Amino acid sequence: MEWNDVNLRWNETDYGNVKDLRIPPYKIWKPDVLMYNSADEGFDGTYQTKVVVSSNGNCLYIPPGIFKSTCKIDITWFPFDDQRCKMKFGSWTYSGWQLDLQLQSEDGGDLSDFIKNGEWDLIEVPGVRNVQQYQCCPEPYVDITFVIKIRRRTIYYLYNLVLPCVMISSMTLLGFSLPPDTGEKLTLGVTILLSLTVFHNLVTETLPQVSDAMPVLGTYFNCIMFMVASSVVSTVLILNYHHRSAETHEMSPMVKSLFLQWLPWVLRLNRPGEKITRKTIMMNNKMRELELKERSSKSLLANVLDIDDDFRAHTLPHTHTTNTNNTAGFIRVPHGGHSVDDSHLVHTCMSSCTRELNLILKEIRIITDKMRKEDEESDVKNDWRFAAMVLDRLCLIIFTLFTITATVAVLLSAPHIIVP
Repeated sequence: MEWNDVNLRWNETDYGNVKDLRIPPYKIWKPDVLMYNSADEGFDGTYQTKVVVSSNGNCLYIPPGIFKSTCKIDITWFPFDDQRCKMKFGSWTYSGWQLDLQLQSEDGGDLSDFIKNGEWDLIEVPGVRNVQQYQCCPEPYVDITFVIKIRRRTIYYLYNLVLPCVMISSMTLLGFSLPPDTGEKLTLGVTILLSLTVFHNLVTETLPQVSDAMPVLGTYFNCIMFMVASSVVSTVLILNYHHRSAETHEMSPMVKSLFLQWLPWVLRLNRPGEKITRKTIMMNNKMRELELKERSSKSLLANVLDIDDDFRAHTLPHTHTTNTNNTAGFIRVPHGGHSVDDSHLVHTCMSSCTRELNLILKEIRIITDKMRKEDEESDVKNDWRFAAMVLDRLCLIIFTLFTITATVAVLLSAPHIIVP
């Protein structure tokens, strides 16, 4: 502070050419300028140095001190944030008519002696002279307000928080490329979720405990944790599809159409030896409709036995059934060249052969049914595995787009990204 006191003037020639004096502040008048928004326990954090008094009455008072002020912190864009802290100085007892405060420079504070900080970068310290008029009093009240504008350095947070988070989230995407039979697909997702939880705790400890705003870095971590948690749920569903079989689950027509036809066609997935195109999808649907119509046109016996309607007409054309069990039959033999005993022998032989043939056909039918059932179960199991692979690829694309979009949105929305 600098002011002029007419009571402290003297003639230098009368006092041995003494140009200035150092006088303790409690022995002369000095303006009671204090910081209004002080947070210091003693309110005034300055050291009371001596006042330099010149012969012309000019007084220079430069008390050193550490000022602690209240400041509202906005952490919306943490760690890409700028902070504005105000320091309001004014007289505690004098009005503007008695003490008129003026700025020494329109630029505000002097930044030439600023020592660089590892976390903050000082942009500017503009000063403003304010004149406040109150309704109670006719005199004005003057104050000088300095606005300290600082910007957080982001290199530390980019290398220690943002970059590890992006790398861990990319490992989540690699989990969708892991085969389900390895048994580590779900373990990888849970491990990544725990790692992100640890990083989120580090970010929480770094931030001030306020509820006015949600920091952009915290929002980003929450989005990534939500994505990882969703990937764990998706992995459980994928493993459920992969290990399904015909004995436990039946694939509905809607699931078949969605996961075996349309989604593979959209995702450009093909089964071994089968290329899935729009044309093949339409042909398969038409063939299924024709097969249903054909089954509805068959007789009830043919649908139950899964045979053609004319099956009985083409089997054993020279054999006639005589009993309900279909165990006896004979071939008509003329009586001209054989005796009755020969005919009886032939009849007995044919009855025995027919019985053996029926047993053989029954065993063949059982074996055939078993093989057909195993083939059908294998086809159903392969369909579920292919559906799981389609769902795996779909989740990979969705979560990749989500991760890239969230990362780019956070970085582009920030006021600045890299502050060295």
